[in-house]
Amino acid sequence: MLSLKTGRRKFCEPLYLESGRILPEFELVYETYGSLNKDKSNIVVVCHALTGSHHVAGRYEGESKFGWWDGLVGSAKGVDTDKFFVICVSILGSCYGSTSALSIEPGTNKQYRLNFPVLTISDVVKAQIKLFNELGITHAHAVIGGSLGGMQALCFAIEFPEFAKHTIILASTYQTKPWAIAFNKIAIEAIKNDPAFKGGNYDEKTIQEQGLLGLAYGRMAGHISFLHPSSMDEKFGRTYAQTDGLYELFGRFSVDTYMEYNGYGFPKRFDPLSYLYITKMMNIFDCTRHYDTLEDALRPIRSHLTLISFSGDLLFPPKCMSEIYDVFCDMGRAKQCEYIEINSDYGHDAFLVEIDKFDMYIKRALEKK
Repeated sequence: MLSLKTGRRKFCEPLYLESGRILPEFELVYETYGSLNKDKSNIVVVCHALTGSHHVAGRYEGESKFGWWDGLVGSAKGVDTDKFFVICVSILGSCYGSTSALSIEPGTNKQYRLNFPVLTISDVVKAQIKLFNELGITHAHAVIGGSLGGMQALCFAIEFPEFAKHTIILASTYQTKPWAIAFNKIAIEAIKNDPAFKGGNYDEKTIQEQGLLGLAYGRMAGHISFLHPSSMDEKFGRTYAQTDGLYELFGRFSVDTYMEYNGYGFPKRFDPLSYLYITKMMNIFDCTRHYDTLEDALRPIRSHLTLISFSGDLLFPPKCMSEIYDVFCDMGRAKQCEYIEINSDYGHDAFLVEIDKFDMYIKRALEKK
């Protein structure tokens, strides 16, 4: 059963960050699904992507929208909540309840805003480990995540090698490449140069009501990287908006209306500062940063890896994942790592949308002892 429960935990202790800065205290919001067995051997940690949250599956009372991975997590689904106890944490920096740039800074009694420290994937994973220890979770059957969530899963495997038996990574990478950083640059520049951003001192309620053009434009650019030319052809073709004239200067194709819908609506549900901080976190991610080679970085891993890439992923192409598998083969540890490339023209977001193409691989990985 799903048994959706939401929790919050405050830590009145410092979190020492990779940058050298310190969060004197912090809060994490999390959600659980299913039931924990007696020996706590059925825990699956789900890590969310850039704009995701702790709300993975099911829906809240009075709401129609389901969690972002509802197609995969639930009763008799790929991550079966009749068998597994699933937990997902809103990462530090997120605008969905955990400590972020909009939180109150101890000592000043004001919101951090741009005084909030730059976070790394390692920082958010370390914070989650602290939460799990508080909840009595010392081991997990598996850690699973896609995109930014996959980066977290890889960090769990490298930095806390005894934590999980299985690590399942989808549509992700061991380091963010220039192509992805370039798309993020558009969003960063658009946000910080929007007069309504006010150097990070915007009014939250105004943004939620009216949006922020800079974030809207950045999100439009992001959506181009999330899809694939073939999926755009299939989804939109050259269909023209029925309400617009073909020879009107600002008449729109269907793909235009799609970009507008996703762009202009986004700032009303996601905070600009959170977007900047999490994008920075993604840009600087590189699991080899403290090692000489990728092989050195991956060597500490003890869990079994399942790597799932998508052929049409432009943001994190299959090579970003297959290189990890190749290194395991070179180390003579091929049995510890499985690589699967899904034939897909959808694009990066296939890991959220085309669940029927890969849920059987998730099930198979979770069934391994």
